Amino acid sequence: MRTHLTHWGAFQAESDGRSLHSVKPWAEDPDPRDILDNVASAQHHPTRVLRPAVRAGWLEHGPGSGSGRGSEPFVEVSWERAIELVSAELGRVYSEKGPSAVYGCSYGWASAGRFHHAQSQIHRFLNSLGGYVAGVTDYSYGASGVLLPHIVGATPDQIMARATSWNVVSENTELFIAFGGLSEKNSGIGPGGIGRHVARDAIRKAVARGCRFIDVAPIADDTYREAKAEWISPLPGSDAALMLALAFVLDAENLADREFLSRYCVGVDRFLPYLRGELDGTPKDPQWAEKLTSVPANRIFRLAREMASSRTMINLSWSMQRQQHGEQPIWLGVTLAAMLGQIGLPGGGFQHGYGATADVGLPLRISSAPSFPQGRNPELSYIPVARISDMLLSPGSEIDFNGKRITLPEIELIYWAGGNPYHHHQDLARFRRAWSKPATVIVNEQFWTSTARHADIVLPATMSFERNDYGAGRNDPTFFPMHALTVPAGEARDDYDIFAAIAEKLGRAEAFTENRDSMGWLRHLYDRWQKKLVDMGVGVVDFGTFWASEKIEIPVVEPDQVLFSEFRLNPEEHPLNTVSGKIEIHSSTIESFGYADCPGHPVWIEPDEWLGSAGRYPLHLIANQPKTKLHSQLDVGATSQKSKIQGREPIRINPIDAAERGLVDGQVVLVRNDRGSCLAGLVVSTALRRGVVQLSAGAWYDPAPDDPSFCRHGNPNVLTADRPSSSLSQATTAQHALVEVEAWRGEVPDVTVTKQPPLLQPEPHQE
Repeated sequence: MRTHLTHWGAFQAESDGRSLHSVKPWAEDPDPRDILDNVASAQHHPTRVLRPAVRAGWLEHGPGSGSGRGSEPFVEVSWERAIELVSAELGRVYSEKGPSAVYGCSYGWASAGRFHHAQSQIHRFLNSLGGYVAGVTDYSYGASGVLLPHIVGATPDQIMARATSWNVVSENTELFIAFGGLSEKNSGIGPGGIGRHVARDAIRKAVARGCRFIDVAPIADDTYREAKAEWISPLPGSDAALMLALAFVLDAENLADREFLSRYCVGVDRFLPYLRGELDGTPKDPQWAEKLTSVPANRIFRLAREMASSRTMINLSWSMQRQQHGEQPIWLGVTLAAMLGQIGLPGGGFQHGYGATADVGLPLRISSAPSFPQGRNPELSYIPVARISDMLLSPGSEIDFNGKRITLPEIELIYWAGGNPYHHHQDLARFRRAWSKPATVIVNEQFWTSTARHADIVLPATMSFERNDYGAGRNDPTFFPMHALTVPAGEARDDYDIFAAIAEKLGRAEAFTENRDSMGWLRHLYDRWQKKLVDMGVGVVDFGTFWASEKIEIPVVEPDQVLFSEFRLNPEEHPLNTVSGKIEIHSSTIESFGYADCPGHPVWIEPDEWLGSAGRYPLHLIANQPKTKLHSQLDVGATSQKSKIQGREPIRINPIDAAERGLVDGQVVLVRNDRGSCLAGLVVSTALRRGVVQLSAGAWYDPAPDDPSFCRHGNPNVLTADRPSSSLSQATTAQHALVEVEAWRGEVPDVTVTKQPPLLQPEPHQE
């Protein structure tokens, strides 16, 4: 029985060489997740891509026939023919248009594994050809990814890697406030993998010691049940108003730590006049906030006092910033922590991501695991990833981004590997129109996902357990060898071998491979990593010993780490990487950009779409992350399919809202707004506040043949707006939309995306 690693945990399995058997969680994981059941059940699903395939219209008419994407059948071809077609088209585009016409961001989590990481593979490959248009920021925390370096001098990744450890939280925190929840399902996932899930045990210990948890979110059960959390449910989209009112109380009742604000922060003198209402005549007091949030003013007063009298950890979920003006609640969360004066103290301060992924709260390792080098991208053009539709629909136009004006490039070719933009992106009808614009779309893919079905050339890729690799999650100290457990399904190949064959055809093989095969790279990268650690004075076993082992452990720097502890100890010797070297409650840099939708200090800006304003749609949709899969990965797997209702993604609704509409548990419903509509299976639940429905992202997009805005499967991104968070970040606002839910009256249509698409055999002359 071999051990293998996935994003959602390690597992052990037996194999007959073709399929996995007896899959079970790794013995050392104290809290394994049942998403593991998706793995073996998906390997030979009918949607597996088994052979190279080319869209019939592209094969007949060539580049530029994008209108047939998503509707035409595919023709299966040989690998030789596929490599010939791909290399010829890449050669044409690079020679005629250059790298500024190739979009190679290839956003997505891909599979666990350090060498066969799909984005590293495709980026290195495209760099060997001359570069590509990149995508910066991400869909997970795009708004805070731009904001936080301005106000605390660190990226979200740096803040999470240095998070106050769960051990310190469990021993020191007295009040843990989870703005946006403390998600059990999300913290089951770790970027690159997770060996041991430790959050649940830490929460148990904290509660046993007397720590109180408060869940501030519209959904009651998106926090560990072990936290025994009090539930405060503000109106979705009103988080900034609630936080401003808490700050108002801290200021008005002299509960703020003025000494900390003076020594460690700048800009409080610019923020307080706004908070007090001296600038606009509106004090941001609890009475003001109650009208916006529906949280009683007296509870806001008490919460602020509880925060000031306790060792308080303020946790800010990633989901809070996936909304219009999503920068504001993150900035205000940091501001509240600064006003409490507990940043840098054990168990106090803030974090952006407990409950977001499994690695947040693990202490920093002395080194990350070895990874495949991507090389240098010489192409200067880039876009924020969430602006892909704008780029494809309006090339040559300009957008604001983080103090700059960016010209959107004209894209001739898209190459994607390891991701599903028809999961991540918003307003899918608009996105589908945009996706039809490039001359050619090439995809390396394991399954016939929505993205594969909207490509021109699809190359079958292996799953992680069909190839040799090694893996360790983003901040996980457990480093696993990942032996191939089965042969590849069908004619699937590793991404590395696919790119190596194309590179050879284009005369760039040596630049991409450096004359190594996969095992040669695994040994080379490990040996180089081992030498680096030895130079640091840390002994590590050789590659042969590692490869024969179950796992090794990478040492951590400080098991009881505390975020910003050095800065607190001596801000002069350990300044933050901000303009001032301090926490910036007011940022002169952001103010200089002149963005009305993100001024120089945190503010309340009413969203365009929320229940606080009169509108046509009375329900607020929360499109959060799914419980039964990672994003859309392995949606055809057993755990994911078990959660479906009549083959649709489940949507949850409050019992009163359901009764008002005559809806009952288990029926198929229509969810709609002006942008689109989808079918979903109804679940009636008291875990949602009134006026809120929850439909997780992740169902493979299955548009009706005559209406791309209607998804038969339940993908909420036909409903969400392709609206940026602000001019500062241009980040996604995918978490929120206003909708109506009603009974589906017609015949329930089949879901087709979970079946094999139409595949044709090639004519002899096409081979």
